[in-house]
Amino acid sequence: MSHLNTYASLAAAVGLSLATMSAQAARPEAPNLSNAEFQQCLNTLKNSSQFRDVSASTFERYRPSEPDPSVIQSLNYQPEFQKDIWDYLSALVDKERVEDGIRAKHQWADTLRQIESRYGVKAEHVLGVWGVESNFGQTLGKKPLFESLATLSCFDRRQSYFRGEYANALKIVQNGDINPNDMTGSWAGAFGQTQFMPSTFLELAVDFDGDGRRDLVNSVPDALASTANFLDKRGYRSGEAWGYEVKLPDGYWAASNRKDKKSMSHWRNQGLTLANGSPLPYDLSSAGLLLPAGKDGPAFLVGKNFDTFYSYNASESYALAIAHLSDLITKEDSSKTDFITAWPTSDPGISRQQAKDIQQALLNAGYDIGGVDGIIGDNTRTAIQQYQSSRGIFPADGRAGQRFYGLIAGNDSPNNVPSSTTSYGNQYGQPSNNQTLTPAPADRMGQLIQQQTITPSTSSPQSSSKPSTSGNTRYRRITDADGVVRLVRVDEGF
Repeated sequence: MSHLNTYASLAAAVGLSLATMSAQAARPEAPNLSNAEFQQCLNTLKNSSQFRDVSASTFERYRPSEPDPSVIQSLNYQPEFQKDIWDYLSALVDKERVEDGIRAKHQWADTLRQIESRYGVKAEHVLGVWGVESNFGQTLGKKPLFESLATLSCFDRRQSYFRGEYANALKIVQNGDINPNDMTGSWAGAFGQTQFMPSTFLELAVDFDGDGRRDLVNSVPDALASTANFLDKRGYRSGEAWGYEVKLPDGYWAASNRKDKKSMSHWRNQGLTLANGSPLPYDLSSAGLLLPAGKDGPAFLVGKNFDTFYSYNASESYALAIAHLSDLITKEDSSKTDFITAWPTSDPGISRQQAKDIQQALLNAGYDIGGVDGIIGDNTRTAIQQYQSSRGIFPADGRAGQRFYGLIAGNDSPNNVPSSTTSYGNQYGQPSNNQTLTPAPADRMGQLIQQQTITPSTSSPQSSSKPSTSGNTRYRRITDADGVVRLVRVDEGF
């Protein structure tokens, strides 16, 4: 996605903050949209100048029968919970994703070598984008693009922008590049292995496998080469690193401003070194200082290639995720995904597997959060808040960090600690509320932990419904025909 047309740039334009998840309001209700108004809008669009290169037959063939209110809901949604950078990165750059990236590096080695030769973009940097954007093609988005973009073209804000993207999406299928059934993606219109917006596709997508189609959905070579072409056109410098984690000298003060680039000699003279104490290399023409969590957290000197990551999706946290993932794939080491300098928090973020463990524990307890997907969304956060409140934990912030993971799904679970001597407040470094962790009558988790031990799962998501062989008992929430909710053991055939 381009800087002007990306999902993140769009978010900034309409007042969202996707990278930091910082927001003020909860999810609004889906609006009631008039289909008559929608169809009238489409009639107008069909004859407008923006759609002059879209044939009438193409327009009508893929014309939605009704609008999709959920995309307007997403357009106006600002998440209720703050997401710190250590939470953001721990979910995007974890052991699982690094290992997937290493496998992809070997699987597509010949293609990546050819791409690097043609575009000058380091293979691991392309892999970093692929991993962050779609988890190496595993998460492509399921929203029908024509319905989403048509709805956004006719209702609420930014209609002119979305009308351009709607027209471009129709041009893509009209040109025969993408099968119409494959035109699915995010609510805002990004699609494919590396999540291009339609306008970016028409500008920068390439046919790298030589089949005559620019298929960013089904052709990995096309998707990766198109990403390299994007980075190249945004000013990528061959042979340069994106930057480095660095160590600031004691007492050093400086503002975080990656745009204020200085020579490496300047930074050496200021006393900066690599994070491990080694001297700064000279293989960056210039670099700016990035302090994503302030002077007490990891510090980075970032160059032009970091800026090209940023242009893909306008967020420094996002660009740092690509940079860090690409480094770990280069090293082919998934054993440690943290930076050398720790984040300034006593409660670090969790991996996707740990998020799945938390979700499974909540499901086992009867909390209605949907499925186990490793994504801590609104339903999971609300369940965490309810669990915290039922246990006398204050503040009930709904955050899934290492401490909550240790309590609900790890070795620090309440059944492993005498309830008469343990309080969650102390674990959070807060004054104890002097309320012990005894089960609340309405708290199904409190009742269940008396009879089961919940430990982190190392199995695949597909095996989460099978009986555990380690002595754990898993439960599933069942709603009977008469509306009665009950919990049954999964090894009883459910």
